[in-house]
Amino acid sequence: MERTKIKELLLAKPGQKVLAKGWVRTKRGNKEIAFIALNDGSTINNIQIVVDKSKIEDGILAKVTTGACIGVTGNLVESVGSGQAVEIQADSIEIYGECDPMRFPLQKKDTSFEYLRSVAHMRMRTNTFGAVLRIRNQMAFAIHEYFHSKGFVYLNTPIITESDCEGAGQMFQVTTLDLENIPRNKKGGIDYAKDFFGKQTSLTVSGQLEGELGATALGEIYTFGPTFRAENSNTPRHLAEFWMIEPEMAFYDIEQNMDLAEDFIKHLVQYALDNCYDDIKFLNDRYDNTLIDRLKSVTGIDFVRLEYTEGIKILEQAVADGTQFEYPVSWGVDLQSEHERYLVEKHFGKPVILTGYPKDIKAFYMKQNEDGKTVRAMDVLFPKIGEIIGGSERESSLQKLENRINELGMSRTNLEWYIDTRRFGSCPHSGFGLGFERLLLFVTGMQNIRDVIPFPRTPKNAEF
Repeated sequence: MERTKIKELLLAKPGQKVLAKGWVRTKRGNKEIAFIALNDGSTINNIQIVVDKSKIEDGILAKVTTGACIGVTGNLVESVGSGQAVEIQADSIEIYGECDPMRFPLQKKDTSFEYLRSVAHMRMRTNTFGAVLRIRNQMAFAIHEYFHSKGFVYLNTPIITESDCEGAGQMFQVTTLDLENIPRNKKGGIDYAKDFFGKQTSLTVSGQLEGELGATALGEIYTFGPTFRAENSNTPRHLAEFWMIEPEMAFYDIEQNMDLAEDFIKHLVQYALDNCYDDIKFLNDRYDNTLIDRLKSVTGIDFVRLEYTEGIKILEQAVADGTQFEYPVSWGVDLQSEHERYLVEKHFGKPVILTGYPKDIKAFYMKQNEDGKTVRAMDVLFPKIGEIIGGSERESSLQKLENRINELGMSRTNLEWYIDTRRFGSCPHSGFGLGFERLLLFVTGMQNIRDVIPFPRTPKNAEF
């Protein structure tokens, strides 16, 4: 008999013979009847297996413990209990994998997220992480579907690169050199000419610069892949390995860039509500009873569009009125999460797109405004998260781009290929980046970014 997924069984009509396979969540009962909750990962919901103990060998039933993997053949019937429409009356049970209940790391009692991170190879079997990972899967599909429907080209940008897009220098180096016998050049420095690529290379922090090459050839592209930052931050908002979605569009100005970012994020949130509702409701009911309302609150409204200078005035007034921030506020500072969340949650009560940042706190490639002090940057700020999208109109002027690189004292050695896009057929263009895990924090309501990625990579942690 062919197996039917539990997600499909729960919607099926009773009165048919079925085969279900999965992992035991719980087993309870009395001397005559046992009730098994079975889950196969296809849904947050379990199917109840009703076992007449006179039909099943005691030795078989004794092996049906929490965590065990089994197959059940039986009749799908209407459920007499509440909470489910159908259940399976078992005719036979096959044990695929036993599970010692005394050693199984996932016990009935609630366990902390911190503990579950230490057994990340098993935490996916919990209801919570099953829900999170199903949502992650649906969101990844929705991202590709959205850009495909708008004619964007999916561009694969390199993971290994010599360019530091953000200029922060916090990159993981890639090398095949013998670290116990490092070759040296005549000046005593590391001789990267003897390395695999013949130069110093690292894991990418962003696919943006390469994405701009694609946009100036294909019009509209997007990247979606892993990025890496060697930032020694043990906070609920930072990972060393994370995923980024980065569209780049020729002939888009900053206004069109903001339009796309707003439409994109609204589409993803609505897609989650439409296609992941059972999992979202589970997370809403168990951890955060405002989650569903918060998701709905961003889909049917216009985001506030606010100049950085005006945002600073609002924050300074808040301080004057008695609001206390950990970090000071003044024109020219890079806003912290507490400032961003104040604007979104306290002042406006809706998402905010902040624009017109001081050029001194933004990257070299952002288009400069006529005032000479600000750039056409944009950050989309969300409740509970702060910045969820960051982007800008890119500087299309060769002279201004070169001047900015020189002002910052940046090396042009590995940037000439990028500058060529301004030498040969430069065009107005824009783009932004959405951190996939930041999106998932918002959609799932989870509090720590380590809990929305299967295997978190953080300082001193590269398990599994």
